[in-house]
Amino acid sequence: MTKPSVCSSFRSPGIGIASAIIHRRNFSPPPAVGGYGALTIRVRLPISTLVSFPIRSPRDPVGGIFVFGRILDKIRLHAQGKLPPGYNVGIIAGKRTFDDRVCKLLGVEFDALAARVLRGGTDEEILEWCFENGRKPDAEHIELFNGFMFKRGWRDAATPGLIQQRADAGLAHREDIVTFFDLMDVEEGRLP
Repeated sequence: MTKPSVCSSFRSPGIGIASAIIHRRNFSPPPAVGGYGALTIRVRLPISTLVSFPIRSPRDPVGGIFVFGRILDKIRLHAQGKLPPGYNVGIIAGKRTFDDRVCKLLGVEFDALAARVLRGGTDEEILEWCFENGRKPDAEHIELFNGFMFKRGWRDAATPGLIQQRADAGLAHREDIVTFFDLMDVEEGRLP
């Protein structure tokens, strides 16, 4: 039996929220930015216990952009105190999170986006605000961004991190999980 523990993670994606099997490592959590927690704790959730997960898949586009809706879900849940344990929302200094990459694509600061989300509005209204206050990528930029995000972890610089996170989640045997999107969807019960 492994010793329960905690590990920090560089990503902002999903991880399970129950069945506390946490692996201990020496770490110093990265600093929080804008009041949003930067510590990620990995916790396994038996898929059979999932009924409905509160954060949408990174594959669910808003305005054609992957991950954006997921960020909005995390901001809203964080503000309500309902963000599942182990989830990062926002920017982690020195790390390239999915939240960071979406904000860079749209040319907006994460804290400004979070403030706009908390004022209310539909996902589409918030995306339109991003276009007005940052930049509106054209269809080709969105296609390139989505392709990059969709494949992140597959044969790229992030592959070692994906392999480690897959192992930390007890999924080392799942060689079919080849991207971070795959890992999020499996851990959150959308894929077997």
